[in-house]
Amino acid sequence: LKFEKSKCPVNLITRRFSVVINGGYLWLFKRELLREMDFSVVILTFNSQRYIEKCLTSLISAFDTLQSSYEIFVIDNGSVDQSCAIVERIKEDFNANVILEKLGHNTGTTYSRNIGLKRSTGDYVIIMDSDAYGNAETIDGLRQYLIQHSNCGMAVPKLTYPDGRFQLSTDTFPTLRRKAQRMFFLKDMERTDQSDGKEAVRVDYAISAFWMFPRKVLEKVGMLDEKIFYAPEDVDYCLRVWKAGFSINYLPMLSMVHDAQELSRGFKINKFTFLHIQGLLYYFIKHRYFWGLSRIYRRLGLDYE
Repeated sequence: LKFEKSKCPVNLITRRFSVVINGGYLWLFKRELLREMDFSVVILTFNSQRYIEKCLTSLISAFDTLQSSYEIFVIDNGSVDQSCAIVERIKEDFNANVILEKLGHNTGTTYSRNIGLKRSTGDYVIIMDSDAYGNAETIDGLRQYLIQHSNCGMAVPKLTYPDGRFQLSTDTFPTLRRKAQRMFFLKDMERTDQSDGKEAVRVDYAISAFWMFPRKVLEKVGMLDEKIFYAPEDVDYCLRVWKAGFSINYLPMLSMVHDAQELSRGFKINKFTFLHIQGLLYYFIKHRYFWGLSRIYRRLGLDYE
């Protein structure tokens, strides 16, 4: 079939087929006939020029070290700085498989990430922040853990600040009390909970600064909930992973740097604080709990409080 190039999208991906427009012709392939992709990465940028170069170069270096095939989807939420120009330069300088999608305005964290997730083809999917920096040891360690533990739906590393300080990146499902603790006492919690164990542990949820999960989880759980604009989309997705019969595992022996921009971490009042509160109310109503966790744990068949 022949189509006008300007009227046809390029490289559409479905679960079973890939549609490629080349030279004005449409080609339809069964995905299993194409070369498999090891990793798909989805990154959001929003005025991220301070971080995105290091984020991308660290990933490209890690994948080259692992000799892994990859695709990196950078979804830009209307940056007015040099974020997009930096992404284009990195793509050209490293001949990297980086796909930049410019949205023109801030669409939040769910709609934008879903664009990348829908186009992803990798056996393992990584969702990460533009201020997180990958390394080969952690990426390979997370993948090996997922291969060896088929019931694990998501594997996450320990996160640290650039100066090496521990960053609290996992927690129990939120309640009003727990959210108040995080708002007023986050720094104290990070000083007292160092989580330096050598064994993987189950956690309720992990912040989406760096997630890795196998494709089967994406196919079963689906996309991020676009009714949540900013947060807690990470908590909601993790709870849905648990509801789908998988666990979420934290591997403190593997670590990476997250140079957190902290748009709503700790006690501060700004636009993102109110968006977070709005998202929390929606989350509590959606999952039918509010004060305590016993009800949600019973539904999930978990034996801890």
